[in-house]
Amino acid sequence: MQPSISRKAPLRAPQRRKSSGDALSGLWAICLTAFIVAVLYVGKDILIPMALAALLTFLLAPAVTRLERWLGRIGAVILVMLMIVGGTIAAGWTLGRQAVDLANQMPSYKDNIQVKMQSLQVPKDGPWSRLSGVIDDLKKDAPGGANKEAADAKLASNAKDAKGGKEAIPVEVVQTPDTTPFQIAKSLAAPVLGPLGTTGLVLLLLVFMLLKREDLRGRLVRLIGQGRISSTTKVMDDAGERIRRYLLMQLVVNVTYGIPLAIGLYFIGVPNALLWGVVAAVLRFIPYIGPWIAAFFPITLSLAVSPSWSTPFLTIGLFVVIELISNNLLEPWLYGSSTGVSSIALIIAAVFWTWMWGSVGLVLATPITVCLVVMGRHIPQLAFLSILLSEEEALTPAEDCYHRMLRHAEHDETELVDSFLKSKSPTELYDTVLIPVVLAAERDHRQGMLDSEQKDRVLHSLSEVVDDLAERYALSAMETQPDEAEIPEPPGYPLHVQILPARAERDVLAGSMLAQALSQKGFVSRNASGRKITSEMIASLESDPHDLVCISVVDPSNAIQARTLVTKIRRAVPDQRIIVGFWGRSDDLEEVAKSLYEAGAEEIFRSIADLVSFCERLSLQYNEKTKPAPIPEDEDERQSTLEHLGLLNEEREPTLDHITAKLAKVFDVPTVAITLLDRDRQFFKANTGLPAEMDEERETPRDLSVCGHVVAADGLLVVPDLKRDRRFAGNPLLNKHGLRFYAGVPIHAVNGQPIGALCLMDTSPRRFTKQEARLLLANAEEIGEEIERLAGATIPD
Repeated sequence: MQPSISRKAPLRAPQRRKSSGDALSGLWAICLTAFIVAVLYVGKDILIPMALAALLTFLLAPAVTRLERWLGRIGAVILVMLMIVGGTIAAGWTLGRQAVDLANQMPSYKDNIQVKMQSLQVPKDGPWSRLSGVIDDLKKDAPGGANKEAADAKLASNAKDAKGGKEAIPVEVVQTPDTTPFQIAKSLAAPVLGPLGTTGLVLLLLVFMLLKREDLRGRLVRLIGQGRISSTTKVMDDAGERIRRYLLMQLVVNVTYGIPLAIGLYFIGVPNALLWGVVAAVLRFIPYIGPWIAAFFPITLSLAVSPSWSTPFLTIGLFVVIELISNNLLEPWLYGSSTGVSSIALIIAAVFWTWMWGSVGLVLATPITVCLVVMGRHIPQLAFLSILLSEEEALTPAEDCYHRMLRHAEHDETELVDSFLKSKSPTELYDTVLIPVVLAAERDHRQGMLDSEQKDRVLHSLSEVVDDLAERYALSAMETQPDEAEIPEPPGYPLHVQILPARAERDVLAGSMLAQALSQKGFVSRNASGRKITSEMIASLESDPHDLVCISVVDPSNAIQARTLVTKIRRAVPDQRIIVGFWGRSDDLEEVAKSLYEAGAEEIFRSIADLVSFCERLSLQYNEKTKPAPIPEDEDERQSTLEHLGLLNEEREPTLDHITAKLAKVFDVPTVAITLLDRDRQFFKANTGLPAEMDEERETPRDLSVCGHVVAADGLLVVPDLKRDRRFAGNPLLNKHGLRFYAGVPIHAVNGQPIGALCLMDTSPRRFTKQEARLLLANAEEIGEEIERLAGATIPD
């Protein structure tokens, strides 16, 4: 799957010009927003009950739907409403009793309150008393203060005495309150009738919304969807599911908050603990200020009921501990991404809806904001709502990286890369961040939105990021002890990959990313410089063949340049496997692929991740193929020589065993063996340190033997790492016993025929010097002479 460059649109450099149409659209949006705000504010008396009823309908609809199967629609709605009203009355009665009990006990706490107030009195001669006196003096001298009023009164008195007149006496008219029974009843019922009327309206709307919910849903789909039934249905389902999940999780959090709080307050000794636990659970539905209000009453009451300070401090500590557990453990675990709204958006929404609709708006702020975010996510015309309010990142990592690199004198893209690599792999970084930035810079340069200097600065910054990543991996490998190093190993044979740029430095940059990705998987990769001409790159392939050649292509480098390079490589090295990477291309490559296949390319890839996966599969295929050593042309003569010697028997030769033990110490290897190569088997005539199973059987199939290659070549064979050599990477015998190093030389009979080999083996890769090679050859000659002596047979020339 081709990795997406952007969730919304291709990366672009900031444009400097704005059309008049955009300005008019912006003005229209501002006017429309102002009109909507005015309607919401003016019509809040009816909109608040409707919003509450709609929210309750969202929550209760699933339950009503289940009950309809047995009770029918009307019966299910009646049952749900009875449960709501009954539960509300029962809870109100219980809490009312608790409140009355608390009111009856309050007079008995008067003495404790007086003791607390006396203990809080400030000493008369203390710094706070002196500061308070200074402030009082300043207040008296300020305009409207006591001193100013006294001065004004004195001036007025002097003026009166000078005139000899009398001052007018002010008269205050006091209206006698109406004490009729009707007026008293009205004053008492007014604070209650308002909330009761709103509650009744909410319940009435809820009944009709539950009864007609399918009809209302269909009308909303018709009104909002404008024929887009599928997208509108998805919006409504998504919004309903998010709101239900949020409120359910909020209920779980609040209950797990209220129960421990009530238990804790009970053991601390705060009266009516059950009341405060329920109040706290309910008030926490009000964002931000609800927990503070819930904590205020129990803490204040704890100050009144206890003559000491221990009860208030324990109460405060209880609230702090439960809040910490709830905010840092329960809420992140239960909520997760239940709303999809950013925290700053929730705060702004809470302020806005509280200003519009008061405390009810604060309760409804989160559900309304969730609906707006879902609409913005699914309706293109309202995408700005999702951008402003959702918890998704405003910019994709690729857009953010490109934005950082375009800023002058702020090279903070390394910080973004480090943050990205904490949760993603380097390959994902290359595919979804760095290569899209290269494409965006080249595209904007062609369209005139970036000048050459800006483009070069972006590519230079990318090159520095890639080089920095390479240095990090190199330093980490150097700092790690050799015996503790976690050297990456491929799943099978370690492919050798040569990466060639199609044309420009951008292709070289993408090739560097690919080389790093392959190296991290244990493959051997080299990235050719863009300064090399095509003939030099092809000449290097002829002299140093590779398992794969990858041509790196980044737009605007095109398929014609890639095809030309493929054709030249195929002409110079006919057997070379060639693949092409069109990095970040999202368009249809069918025609391009056809022309490249005709030129000789084997595979075409759009992402580094896909190419690395291909190399891993190819590595396993190579690993499954173990090529036996070729048969020498004079094999019959060689076999005849071996038969005349008569050494292919089970008898051990102490002399030869002694030689292998000595050589193991000289070369500092765990295993040394003297082998004789028969037609179908490799026979161990003597050995030291051979695995127990092989030592007991004393022979292995010839087509699995490394010594067979020594005999076929009739010369020295050194394999520093058997797992990294295509001939032996898939050898089951070597892999089973963990053998990694091999060095062998042929053992010759008196007539010059190679009858076997003297070999050294190790379970770890190692190097073999020229001096060690000469020493091994000399010992092989001595062993050949010793074998002639042990055989005592005359071998025909």
